[in-house]
Amino acid sequence: PDADGDGIADGDDKCPNEAGPAANNGCPWPDSDGDGVLDKDDQCPNEAGTVANNGCPEINPTVEVMDTLNEYARTILFDTGKESIKEQSAGVLMDIVAILNEYSTAKFTIEGHTDSTGSEKLNMRLSDARALAVKDYLVKNGVDEFRLSAEGYGETKPIDSNKTRAGRANNRRVEINLAK
Repeated sequence: PDADGDGIADGDDKCPNEAGPAANNGCPWPDSDGDGVLDKDDQCPNEAGTVANNGCPEINPTVEVMDTLNEYARTILFDTGKESIKEQSAGVLMDIVAILNEYSTAKFTIEGHTDSTGSEKLNMRLSDARALAVKDYLVKNGVDEFRLSAEGYGETKPIDSNKTRAGRANNRRVEINLAK
């Protein structure tokens, strides 16, 4: 007899009243944390997570980590009036790659910003191109492109005055934020 109809005879079936695969002696595979990922496939079987993260909880970077990311991002240097990244920024970009890869399921936006020198249209185009250049660099160095988006804001979101040289320098920046 096979009471549960799973193809395993009741005498050999460890769970004769519940259908399950032969690989688990006729018992259904458990999902101890109820996250939809079976324990046999769940890398964190005792805490609910997501299918995308192999059953482990999605962990986003802390505020402190995001602050560090942005300290690094603000030091990325570009050739004047261009989206080409200066060679001396390679080290800080690789530090950013390492941080982003520590949070392999988090999604980020890369934002480009300019000062108010030049036309608004040119600044919008330049900030967009610079954000894309940073995204491309990160992707080429191991960050999954589907976790990144890039957008330019031109001169629309200054963090300092555009009336001084120091203020304009602060406004020319790249920021990295968690995607909402």
